[in-house]
Amino acid sequence: MHDSQPPRNTAGSGAAQASHPVAAQRGAADRSTEAPTPQEGGGVIGRLTSTVERLRGELTRAQAQADGRALVELAKGILVERLDVSPAEAGRQLDTLAGQSKLSVLELAADLVNQASHDRISDLAREFVASAGEASMGVRLRSAEAGALGASDVQAVARSVLEHALRPLGARAVAIWAANSDQSLTLAGSAGFAEEEAMRWRHVPPGVPVPARRALIDRAPTVYESLAAGGLPSIGQREFGGGRLAVPAGTGGRITGVLEVCWPGDLPRQSQSLQRQFEALAELCATALESRPAVANDEGGIDPQTADLLELVHGLQDPCLVLQPDLDAADRAADYLVKYINPSFEDFAGRPRSAILGARLLEAYPLAAEAGGLFEKVEHVLATGESFRSPGMQLSALVDGVPLTTRASVSISRHGTRVVVIWRTEDGTARVASLLQHAQRLGRIGGFEENLHTGEIAWNDTLFDLHGLPPHAKPIPIEHLAAHVHPDDEHTIDRFLRTLLHHQRPASTAFRLQRADGIARHIRVVAEPVLDADARITAVRGAYQDVSAQHWTEVALAATRDQLAHTEQQAAERNRLALQLQHAIMPPSRGPLDLHDLRVGVRYRPAEKDHLVGGDWYDALALPTGQVLLCVGDVAGHGIEAATGMVALRNALRGLAATGAGPGQLLGWLNTVTHHLTDNVTATTICALYDPRTRALRWARAGHLPPILLRDGQATELPTVAGILLGAIDQCDYDEGEVQLKAGDTLMMYTDGLIERRDRSLEESLDDLLSTAGAADGHAELERRLDHLLRYSSSDTDDDTCLIGITVR
Repeated sequence: MHDSQPPRNTAGSGAAQASHPVAAQRGAADRSTEAPTPQEGGGVIGRLTSTVERLRGELTRAQAQADGRALVELAKGILVERLDVSPAEAGRQLDTLAGQSKLSVLELAADLVNQASHDRISDLAREFVASAGEASMGVRLRSAEAGALGASDVQAVARSVLEHALRPLGARAVAIWAANSDQSLTLAGSAGFAEEEAMRWRHVPPGVPVPARRALIDRAPTVYESLAAGGLPSIGQREFGGGRLAVPAGTGGRITGVLEVCWPGDLPRQSQSLQRQFEALAELCATALESRPAVANDEGGIDPQTADLLELVHGLQDPCLVLQPDLDAADRAADYLVKYINPSFEDFAGRPRSAILGARLLEAYPLAAEAGGLFEKVEHVLATGESFRSPGMQLSALVDGVPLTTRASVSISRHGTRVVVIWRTEDGTARVASLLQHAQRLGRIGGFEENLHTGEIAWNDTLFDLHGLPPHAKPIPIEHLAAHVHPDDEHTIDRFLRTLLHHQRPASTAFRLQRADGIARHIRVVAEPVLDADARITAVRGAYQDVSAQHWTEVALAATRDQLAHTEQQAAERNRLALQLQHAIMPPSRGPLDLHDLRVGVRYRPAEKDHLVGGDWYDALALPTGQVLLCVGDVAGHGIEAATGMVALRNALRGLAATGAGPGQLLGWLNTVTHHLTDNVTATTICALYDPRTRALRWARAGHLPPILLRDGQATELPTVAGILLGAIDQCDYDEGEVQLKAGDTLMMYTDGLIERRDRSLEESLDDLLSTAGAADGHAELERRLDHLLRYSSSDTDDDTCLIGITVR
């Protein structure tokens, strides 16, 4: 009796089985009735062995057929989306196209998925077809991917990779190793090995020289022409002593395991395209390792995706940071976000905890980028999983341009997708750095401290004199500072207060102080929040400095430079004209309007940088039809082009609204105007018509964020209606939505400058906006509610912001 091998499942046979399931089932039934061979018929044991081998082969073929069907279903889904047909019609179209192109259904499905995905596998398929004419290579890789995505565990992924992609290359076995933080290896999945062999190699302790460990150390594929000649132990070394290949498997710059491929004889001829194919298969294995259920291993490993890691870090007595990789376009860690710091954390440079939490590692500690520094160690730990420990590592930070250095005992380890850094500095380092910070603050002129809970304010004598107030006068709260500055600097103070009070970060700015005695002074204010143990702001401390003399010196120097910089003067004039044009249509501040039973309030916040004159616009107008037109929009871009485009669209919509058409029709006409009568202008907008008789609001949108309805203390977003942005195509239909308003309702329409953030998604920003809007005082006047929403919005970009509030009386 001899061991029979499972039938080899090629791409061509898989395609035939996928396209003719009835024939495949008939073939399986025919094979199930075949008589045993003479070798298998010698007794009960022989017959049982033959049955087991036959069932094993049928199981392998069934798995291959399932992977092929998954790939065909992916292709059907692409046809459903592209042709807008039903799944059944997509299946018929796939069969028809396969017949016309003289390809199997599976081969055509692989081609469709390759064209739609544009990923590494599709690139490899094109290379192989161009260089070797091997059209089935894309089918094999796509089938392997389909099997991996549908697999329930890493073991199934190993079988799919071996059967679809590696057996055609002569490989007979594959092992997928998971790399542990203690430098040990765990066999997460395998195929082609005997069960006893896989159990024997279930765990490889640290220090054992196997091919997989060499690939981890080198962080590169490791090739052995003959495993026996290499003298290294590994799984299946007796049965597969031929060529051996170990490829690191990882994503996002983080190696989580190794793909090891075994040949009974010589390796296939190596080429760059073949190497890339192995790397693509290793990525599939890394995805499987990432998504496998997290179970504590023999060494007591912890699931890195749960709160257990943070709970562990929370109880440490030494300062600890939890870092998350910040990936670039190439899926490599360009920096690391400080996602969590434990209660024992104390910055060795004396800065508050709020200055470190949420920052990037190189922003908080730029000197960590030095060769052999902290950043390099963190990068190595993330990539290899190998922990790092040093009893005396140098740590450096820049504070106000002054480098501060200390030596500390440092420990770095990887936990899932995050890296934990623990350090213990020498006694007194943080205290000396804190004294340095206090000394720098004491050198300022006019110090103050304000308790936000009790309202108690402490000023020194110099600060009263700076404000032109007698020593017995009542100090000015920092929230009322905007009432004592030049009108042009009110937005500067608003941004300063948002950073300080809402974002709870240190802030500084310069402004013109309008004193009660009529004297104007140029002032610079620097302040920082004081946080309690629960990270809530309790007080504000800081200093004011009179920089008037410095300001006038800078003005004189600027005047001299302006005479020599004609080009800059032209650019400034262009921006000034654009800003004047923008403000002529939309003043930055505007009193409330009463339109029938509506009270309309508007807030416009220009961009933080003067040269970013944008195209945000709004309008509120009573129409001859008795309805009220309400709209807000945002023209793409900045500068004079955006400002002139904004004026054109705003005036065009006003004229079109007089026709009495609905909001959907108005946007359709406005899209035609934008596409044909403007110069490459695109814009988003919301157009609404309110009927005072029925209190019904009809609205449509062109790629804009939906309005927010405040009713009974709850803030909700109106259901989204379909509508593409203006100017993208020449003809477009816009759906309409309708909401029945009632007395006391408030509707908020805004541009994306109110919520855009660089560090979070749009959905998270929208949730923050709804929370902020719902937290406002429901009985407050409309003007105060608009000011509250503008001040405490979560945006951090330099874009313009338009906010319009409509209250039904």
